Amino acid sequence: MRTSPTFWNPERWLRRGLQLTVIAGIVFAALAPIDSQSQEGVLNLYSARHYQTDNALYDTFAKQTGIKVNRIELGDEPLLQRLKSEGTNSPADVVLLVDAARLWRAQIDGLFQPIQSKALDERIPANLRSNDGTWYGFSTRARAIVYDKARVKPTDVDTYEKLADPKLKGLVCTRSGSHPYMLSLIGAMIERNGEAKTEEWAKGMVANMARPPRGGDTDQIKGVASGECGVALTNTYYWLRLVRSDDPKDKEIVAKVGFVWPNQATSGTHINISGGGVAKNAPNKAHAVLFLEYLSSPQAQAYFANGNNEWPAVKGAKTDNPALAALGTPKFENLPVSTIGKNQIAAQRILDRVGYR
Repeated sequence: MRTSPTFWNPERWLRRGLQLTVIAGIVFAALAPIDSQSQEGVLNLYSARHYQTDNALYDTFAKQTGIKVNRIELGDEPLLQRLKSEGTNSPADVVLLVDAARLWRAQIDGLFQPIQSKALDERIPANLRSNDGTWYGFSTRARAIVYDKARVKPTDVDTYEKLADPKLKGLVCTRSGSHPYMLSLIGAMIERNGEAKTEEWAKGMVANMARPPRGGDTDQIKGVASGECGVALTNTYYWLRLVRSDDPKDKEIVAKVGFVWPNQATSGTHINISGGGVAKNAPNKAHAVLFLEYLSSPQAQAYFANGNNEWPAVKGAKTDNPALAALGTPKFENLPVSTIGKNQIAAQRILDRVGYR
């Protein structure tokens, strides 16, 4: 079994509260073993993407290539733990993860192998992939701000930095600070503003909390609609799920909540990625590279946008999602996502110091 390098020890706090999830995930995954030996016409996919709309994505690849996709789906943490425990016997060919923080961790833990692909290098922008050819981003999502239309002015919440302003005391809601979505946002702020200013911001956020951080992004949006929160952070695809929903309750939520693109006059709205790479011990490497190239194809890029409300990573990819198009063309930050992932340890240290749970 491969052990993590000694310098990885500072990340222990990132696993806080995840042990039971990891154990449960490994037990569940063990019920669906995959033959580790190379098989003609087979691709073994380990995916932390849990979106039903991805089924069409994989089915189309199988139909076009004749390669059967064997899929294991787990949360990011259990998936990474399974890969580590399997070591050189792992049957995984491709590993898909959500968020640059997790992709960077997998890279540092040596769970990917570098590949050479002209198609991927030409299609995927440099800021949306690793600097060593081990992983690529295939879709992007943005970290937006939602607010209570009845209590909050949009001009008071149009930057991430303003969320720490004392005028918002008792109004701010977020998910756990240790969640990768938050760690990546804070990692981006560290890259832009430095650790000292980011820590001051984090202190202000803690002081402004309406309640202790909890729940997922949809819970934050619902908290704003219910009046529990005045303002919250959410990834855009959670918001668009509610916008596209036919459920009257969801329509009522959307009617009460305003949406803001943060930092349009400065650095741009923070974005993150869903991406993947070829597993370190892939028995079907050629199939794995072919699959990753397929994910960057026009057809697959459209699936990400139309099915799960994500932006294509490939510039100029055509989509057919009116709700996504209605959000316009905001200014996005242009930081390398690999750098954002690397900053997650510094981000967690800041959160620990200020008591941001």
